[in-house]
Amino acid sequence: MNIYVSERAQKWFTDEMDVQPGDYIRFYVRYGGSSPLHEAFSLGIAKEEPIDASVETIINEVIYYIESKDEWFFDGHHLFVQYNEALDEPEYEYKK
Repeated sequence: MNIYVSERAQKWFTDEMDVQPGDYIRFYVRYGGSSPLHEAFSLGIAKEEPIDASVETIINEVIYYIESKDEWFFDGHHLFVQYNEALDEPEYEYKK
């Protein structure tokens, strides 16, 4: 499993969450909403350091990661973080 973050999504994190080199961005499972993978569960994001990261990718010195306890959600899919211009927020694609 890998995490991919588009350049435009990276800019959103920088602009909206004041992400700087050395910061961590966590993708976590939350109850509520829905996703193509699971009804009633969706992804949340937080700017926080990992406890037990199982997957991470470093882009421009920013660490994007998923904790081990949330890995079940992805069911073997890679996470692609894009930017939705109409909603002005990140959007997620899951690909095997």
